[in-house]
Amino acid sequence: MLVEPPVINKKETRKRVVNILDNYRLYLLQVPDEMLPKITAVFSIMPPAATNAFHSSTESTAVKRIDREQKRNAYLERVQRAVNRLPYNERQIIIKRYMQQEPVFDYQVYNEIGMSERSYSRLKGKTILDLAYALNEVVFKAPV
Repeated sequence: MLVEPPVINKKETRKRVVNILDNYRLYLLQVPDEMLPKITAVFSIMPPAATNAFHSSTESTAVKRIDREQKRNAYLERVQRAVNRLPYNERQIIIKRYMQQEPVFDYQVYNEIGMSERSYSRLKGKTILDLAYALNEVVFKAPV
């Protein structure tokens, strides 16, 4: 007897990934300029090399702030690693559309990279699902 693989809820999966990417942009606004990741010419995100080590032991508010910063940095790094695992064209779409500080629209991205709207939409949909797998954020439909 064959067991059917679980069915992906594409709509919810896409929503979850877009939400993660939107949060990524919001977290980027909180990072000091010198700590922002650099985007290389091959569309790969290079996380900053600073360690954010904290050496004072007395200020509880500073410790909380550092904890929050470490969680934020871990979130940013998780997204960056997942995006860097995508193929070049997919990585290019995600970085240009969601990971710049300035928000851009889909039409700006597909015009800039020289794709038709239809090809761009197909590739973007596939890319978001691939990113969901890389982030381990795939939502499955409940078995009937």
